[in-house]
Amino acid sequence: MNIFLYVAIAVIIGLLSSRLMKLIKLPNVTGYLLTGILIGPCVLGLFFNNFDFQNSYSNSSEIFNFVDQLSWISTLALGFIAFTIGNNFKFSTIKVLGKRVVIITIFEALGAAIFVFLGLTIAHFVEGAIVGFENQTITWPLVLTLSAISCATAPAATLLVIKQYKAKGPVVNTLLPVVALDDAAALIMFSILFGIAKTIQKGEDLDLVVMIFSPILEIVLSIAIGIIFGFVISLLAKIFKSRGNRAGLCIFAIIANIGIYYLFLEVIDLPIFGHLELSYLLMCMLSSAIFINAFKSSAPTMERIDDITPTIFMLFFVMSGANLNLTIFASNQVGILLIIALTYLLFRVIGKYLGSYFSTSITRSEPTVRKYLGFTLIPQAGVAIGLATSAGRSLSGTASELGSIIVASILISTIIYELVGPVITKISLEKANEISK
Repeated sequence: MNIFLYVAIAVIIGLLSSRLMKLIKLPNVTGYLLTGILIGPCVLGLFFNNFDFQNSYSNSSEIFNFVDQLSWISTLALGFIAFTIGNNFKFSTIKVLGKRVVIITIFEALGAAIFVFLGLTIAHFVEGAIVGFENQTITWPLVLTLSAISCATAPAATLLVIKQYKAKGPVVNTLLPVVALDDAAALIMFSILFGIAKTIQKGEDLDLVVMIFSPILEIVLSIAIGIIFGFVISLLAKIFKSRGNRAGLCIFAIIANIGIYYLFLEVIDLPIFGHLELSYLLMCMLSSAIFINAFKSSAPTMERIDDITPTIFMLFFVMSGANLNLTIFASNQVGILLIIALTYLLFRVIGKYLGSYFSTSITRSEPTVRKYLGFTLIPQAGVAIGLATSAGRSLSGTASELGSIIVASILISTIIYELVGPVITKISLEKANEISK
């Protein structure tokens, strides 16, 4: 089997899975993830690897090689996701929303990160006391990475409930702008915490320059490059008149940002700092934000981008599922993996709720908003999975134990969130009397 046939199989099975998910009333993302597992090294790969399950993710596995060669799809899809998120940052919209929504977004995102950090830190020391700190699985890079990822929220499931039941009221009016800003907060938090996690994982010079100023430099450069490309495509869009050409400019910005990310990562070697790993997510998000604000006729172009992205996103989720190393569940790591996933899941929910409750209290929001908003922020999917896949690969490689644990923990929690989250959202909106009986 060749790589083009493998991609074709991924596309058609992914599309068919969306029909099945519709019948059993589950999100499409669940079907895409299951498709990835089905065509990944641990299932389809067994037919090409003499049914050697334990070595499914070895370099000798043909399907593993396909998955590894297609890792660029995940990178490209994340660029598109970040570019789409930036579309929510119109200055006029932010001005109307006011500081209340911004404060709520900051506190609920920070609440999740802080509580997940506390929960996993407790697990870190407990595991260290039992097996020894040099042999433990819950390392500081893992704790910091999962803490950063915990900020993200998946708005799709929540918005589906709102549309299905035609919910209206203060909770909905607050929820919609919060979820629009939430993933942006997650990207910024991820850039900071993951930068520190990479420094610790490398085990090199842990002085203040490397641990503090290197991530700051990476963030500043990422913001500057993203803004520059945003203005560049805004100016060029005045020359090109068709939607297709303007959409091509946006794709150019996404790919160029990713290209510069790899340029700094692999080629440019700065004194003291060495190779920098910029955040192409921030770069793409800011390019989009500048474009929609600097170019008044950007809406039709963004609609064209939205027409392009579904297949890219589908392949992204399929490849995320294929990256899930199921051999962990057949090893002695399964117990610690479940502990990590359940700790992450529980403490993230607590953090989201308390963060939103505190912020809605200090902003004097309506009582129903204070009581129920946190429950509507539970779902988590696309951005979280993408950040986990990117982090796992960047920290230790696609097939590494640490990378597999990060991705597996997020996928386990995501499936639970996507199954339980919409139900909790519906109940919360009913309790808030925003769903008409």
